[in-house]
Amino acid sequence: MTKLRWIAAAALALSIAAPGAAQEKQVTQTTEKVDEGMDLPPLPADKTVKQSAVIGGRTISYNATVGTIPVRDGKGKTIGQVVYTAYTVPGADVNRPVTFAFNGGPGASSVYLNLGAVGPKRLQFGAQGDAPSDAPITTDNPNSWLDFTDLVFIDPIGTGFSRSLVDEEETNKAFYANDPDIEYLSKVIYDWLVKEGRLRSPKYVMGESYGGYRTPRIAYELQSQIGVGLNGIVMVSPYLDPASGDGATALSPLPWIIDLPSMAAANLERQGRLTPAAMADVVAYARGPFATDLLQGRSDPAAVARIVDNVTELTGLDRDLVAERGGRIDSGTYLRAVHRDDRTIGSVYDSNVTAFDPFPWSAQRRSNDPILDALIAPTTSAMVDFITRVVGWKTDARYHALSYEVNEAWDRGEPDDKPVQDLRKAIANDPNMAVMIVHGWDDLSCPFMASVLIVDQMPDFGMAERVKLDVYPGGHMFYSRDDSGAAFKRDARAIYNMRG
Repeated sequence: MTKLRWIAAAALALSIAAPGAAQEKQVTQTTEKVDEGMDLPPLPADKTVKQSAVIGGRTISYNATVGTIPVRDGKGKTIGQVVYTAYTVPGADVNRPVTFAFNGGPGASSVYLNLGAVGPKRLQFGAQGDAPSDAPITTDNPNSWLDFTDLVFIDPIGTGFSRSLVDEEETNKAFYANDPDIEYLSKVIYDWLVKEGRLRSPKYVMGESYGGYRTPRIAYELQSQIGVGLNGIVMVSPYLDPASGDGATALSPLPWIIDLPSMAAANLERQGRLTPAAMADVVAYARGPFATDLLQGRSDPAAVARIVDNVTELTGLDRDLVAERGGRIDSGTYLRAVHRDDRTIGSVYDSNVTAFDPFPWSAQRRSNDPILDALIAPTTSAMVDFITRVVGWKTDARYHALSYEVNEAWDRGEPDDKPVQDLRKAIANDPNMAVMIVHGWDDLSCPFMASVLIVDQMPDFGMAERVKLDVYPGGHMFYSRDDSGAAFKRDARAIYNMRG
């Protein structure tokens, strides 16, 4: 996978109140001892402030807590500290759900789902015109889920303020690989439930991008190894099957079939013609005639001509460019070519969000992603301001909204479909567990078509729609659009209400 496909962005607006508005409550906790030889000051004790936000037309009062959970090895030695941000409504009964949220990367903190999607406060990012210098000021989030579930945002080791307490070699082994990541994060969820006395509450896990890789695997790990059943899982723009994308063989048409519909969606959106009906036709073409013609290859010149004609029409690209590549347009070529006339570059997370190309005459792209470059500064500043000033959880440590170091150190192993395997096993084990997969039409980092194909290859497990798949206008962070965020909340509430 390319770095841009692994580094995920998701949005979550942390609860930032005006100075003096928050009533503070200190939570006593013994600070974990830092190992000898690690030049790290201790992290603060957990701290809680009371806040409120107008959500769904009514004022919700809640506690915002920043706290830590130790990670221990098999011998009981503390090897890491996970920092989380929790929003809980006090006085609720045991039936109030709690949702644990992760972003992806690997190397992304949970700030994006927090400040952009479902947290009680929201920060604008991910749209055309957003800039690093935008003021890191949040507002009440009408699309927050806090009116029907408590929320716990978890920053994996190496992101946010979460940190390893062991050397680099042991850190890589314990935290920066697919399987260890699932194991320790599942234990963190369990430890929080025990710590807060919430084992009897309905429990949900949400993950975005690589967080969507984590989510079904965590669900099965909790079920089969730790002894915690989930009521539901939500996968946001998930990276579900590494083997179906860049890891596919040279014989596989899957990468082209998966990417084309998102390019077509962006083209339809630019023309004001993006509708579910129009996209149904695109999906039907991609999995039908397009797939058949791709498999014909050059043995059928008429098939090649059909591919070039159809891909040109669907993407809006220059026909000569499409013909030069035999109708097989990779996302990098598309993002550069589709906006070439105005010398801008599209984002892999939403190709209709652009930035000026700093090297427009270069044969190769030489700049980072427009959305990533625009969102890191305001989200980092907003989150650190909330944690240190509003909550008063004071630390001199650096906050990592996105850590490229973690991403580069990650041991990805061999591309496989473990998330899909674990999803199947978790669903088969629990007929009451709800599953929701959501995407944005324009996303080229984790295209919706991959999930369409994956879900259609799964058994029905006794119901026509055990796995609910929804696609909304927008890109990877579709929830940054007000209408898409509202639709996401509406559809998610229905999943939470399925508990009988």
